[in-house]
Amino acid sequence: MIIHTNSPEETYAAAKSFAGRLKKGDVICMYGDLGAGKTLFAQGIAEGLGVSEHVSSPTFTIVNEYEGRIPFYHFDVYRIADPEEMLEIGFDEYLFGEGVCLIEWAELVGELLPENCISVTITRSENNPEAERDIIIKADGSEDTE
Repeated sequence: MIIHTNSPEETYAAAKSFAGRLKKGDVICMYGDLGAGKTLFAQGIAEGLGVSEHVSSPTFTIVNEYEGRIPFYHFDVYRIADPEEMLEIGFDEYLFGEGVCLIEWAELVGELLPENCISVTITRSENNPEAERDIIIKADGSEDTE
């Protein structure tokens, strides 16, 4: 599935709508450059899952946990030096738990991810890179940067 958005608000709304399809145990792997909109997309998913508190990027804490109609676990692994560090925080328990996991910079921990991830790749549009985004969603977990 490819979604083209024309503004940050549309990107947020697309993520909120996408969240309606998510279920317990889903793992979303996020790909995209710095500033592409991964955290904004995560915020839209959180709202779609019924999270009422503000969602921020867990860059320094690695994971933030939120309660909604389904628990939401938001990972940012940008600062992970070794994927094995993830095992120390109980990463497997999150992945195979009762919530939805969203992992920004998932390529950095690829060897730890289950095969049935949902990949979301966000790129800036060449026409208007400040506002427009192309969002590619694939259910097999493979990164798609076409």
